[in-house]
Amino acid sequence: MSLPTNHAGHLEIGGADALTLAADYQTPLVVYDVAQIRQQVRAFQHVFETAHVDGIVSYASKAFASIAMYQVMQQLNAHIDVVSGGELTTAIAAQFPMPHVSFHGNNKSEAELVMALDAHVGTIIVDNFHELALLDHLTTARQQPVDILLRITPGISAHTHEYDQTGQVDSKFGFDLDSNQATAAVAQAMQAPYLNLRGIHAHIGSQIFALEGFIAVTHKLMSLLADWAQTFDFTPEVLNVGGGFGIAYTKDDDPLPPEAFVQAIVEAAKADSTALQMSLPQIWIEPGRAIVGPAGYSLYTIGSRKDVPGLLPYVAVDGGMGDNIRPALYQAKYEAVLASAPQAPATETVHLVGKYCESGDILIDRQPLPTTHPGDIVAVCATGAYGYAMASNYNRNPRPAVVFVENGQAKIVVSRETFADLIHLDQSYL
Repeated sequence: MSLPTNHAGHLEIGGADALTLAADYQTPLVVYDVAQIRQQVRAFQHVFETAHVDGIVSYASKAFASIAMYQVMQQLNAHIDVVSGGELTTAIAAQFPMPHVSFHGNNKSEAELVMALDAHVGTIIVDNFHELALLDHLTTARQQPVDILLRITPGISAHTHEYDQTGQVDSKFGFDLDSNQATAAVAQAMQAPYLNLRGIHAHIGSQIFALEGFIAVTHKLMSLLADWAQTFDFTPEVLNVGGGFGIAYTKDDDPLPPEAFVQAIVEAAKADSTALQMSLPQIWIEPGRAIVGPAGYSLYTIGSRKDVPGLLPYVAVDGGMGDNIRPALYQAKYEAVLASAPQAPATETVHLVGKYCESGDILIDRQPLPTTHPGDIVAVCATGAYGYAMASNYNRNPRPAVVFVENGQAKIVVSRETFADLIHLDQSYL
């Protein structure tokens, strides 16, 4: 694994020494290289620009949402998508421009839809007939127009973990295409006086390495939009193909550059536009993991060690499944390095485990490392997506701080929780 190091041979994140970051902000600590985030968003935008295509990069903020993250996206003129009232509240607090916000979710509550309408969210991505009817009722009562996209399940399965597949027919998301639910939804949306149907959305899954699924879904959506244009006298303005572009978590992962997926989507859409004799809609992508995953690192302090003859040692750190549930949830793989010597040769292979009272709290099952000692700082790489976002207070452990680093300058963007934070909602029974 090739990682940046400084003159002392220490791991460097955003131009800052990882050991200094751990000393200054304590561990466990989540650290983001902000320049890497900016570079990836600009790489996506560059694909659209060089292809002379009207395209939007909409950050899938469920990967990691915070005020600071939304502020960086605003600086890059990117859009964001949110999936809850909490994420929307964060975007409002960040003063993110609401016209550039889209609202996802398969079970948005009435209160969340009212909140979105009150905030004048730019686009609501409608997931089902219940939501379509509810939004029609709310906008009519308020006499408030709103732009919508319809999310469909295109019947295309991604080659990824079953929990990460969302485009197949048997899914909780979206209007089914093969049973004509999607066509019925278009007819219903077109009759709603305050719903402005701008286009279509589909998402086939996450952590995808192959281009074929994205090419297939682009062809399917473009053909569908052409059919709807004829049937409903509808002018499609937006083609949203979602995200799910895979990243490298370990040396065994060999993904394409994330922008290669966008290039394939653009080429397929342009070809279909010509073949179907239709105007090319604005193309939206919704990357999350591809933007923040590789830019994030989790720093831990090594504590106890258990050695059993004939078995791999257990080396424990001061975090674990509470700040990164992915290995326990769906056997996600990571790699770690000793922050003081990331290029040092390994002398042993260990189970890198957390401090939580679960046998399944294993961050990395077989991790080659140099000889380690209590107090050493270990860095788990590529933890920027769905680590802190899925963190919990299991065992009543506080969630870690989050630090952004750019040009060697570090800043806390999410404070470390305290024990007082853990009990502030508790009420006495006596």
